[in-house]
Amino acid sequence: MWNPEDYAKNSDAQLKWAQELRKNIDLSRHRSILDVGSGDGKITADFSANLPSSKVLGVDSSPEMIAYAARKYPASQYPNLSFNCIDARKLNFEKQFDLIFSNAVLHWVDNHQAFLKGANLALQEGGRLIISCGGQGNAAEILEVFAELTASKPWNAYFNDFYHPYFFCGLQDYTTWLEKYNFAIERLELVPKDMTHKGKEGFAGWIRTTWMPFTKCVPENERENFITQFVDLYLAKYPLDSQGLTHVSMVRLEVDAHKLF
Repeated sequence: MWNPEDYAKNSDAQLKWAQELRKNIDLSRHRSILDVGSGDGKITADFSANLPSSKVLGVDSSPEMIAYAARKYPASQYPNLSFNCIDARKLNFEKQFDLIFSNAVLHWVDNHQAFLKGANLALQEGGRLIISCGGQGNAAEILEVFAELTASKPWNAYFNDFYHPYFFCGLQDYTTWLEKYNFAIERLELVPKDMTHKGKEGFAGWIRTTWMPFTKCVPENERENFITQFVDLYLAKYPLDSQGLTHVSMVRLEVDAHKLF
């Protein structure tokens, strides 16, 4: 279960990357925007504030996130903005949007083809699809340290039936899938990113918020100890820099495409 307050505090990198993506979008052209995986709603609300004459809808599969976003960005202040609890694999719109935007979400989705099929149906002809999510090779050092820690005692007892929940796709699959669902590719890249966090506490906050599939396997009364051991193990391998920042090597799959028909 997502904690929206924690996510809002520990998602600066996701916001920064979303803003970088937006620099390449001529927002004035778009009158109807769907933000898939809207999370705590801050990126969706930013669309709404910058496009007061456009319709903006944020959808997320987490009821907790949707409830938080609706409270944080109410219709009284954002009359063109709404939120709805919808799974990315089950988009149920027909030619309602001219832009679909998704940031830092689809690596949680086990069926990208279902999403792309729904995105095609939801977009008007010529509509634009902008995606950024974890791609092939993402967070390799993080996963390496988790593998080492979860194989050690006493933690290994909690990971006998662990299910790896991340889907970091590559360019070959996405080229095939986009063409299959009638998208013309403008840009398709795996982009290296350096994610930073402020010291051990900032890094621990990100682990606590984002890597729940690992941390939730550990009983609550032992969870903070598990996170502390993870942070210490990671920083022994990849130390803080001279400014006291942690660094994590990430890889983003970035997609810019438009619907053909």
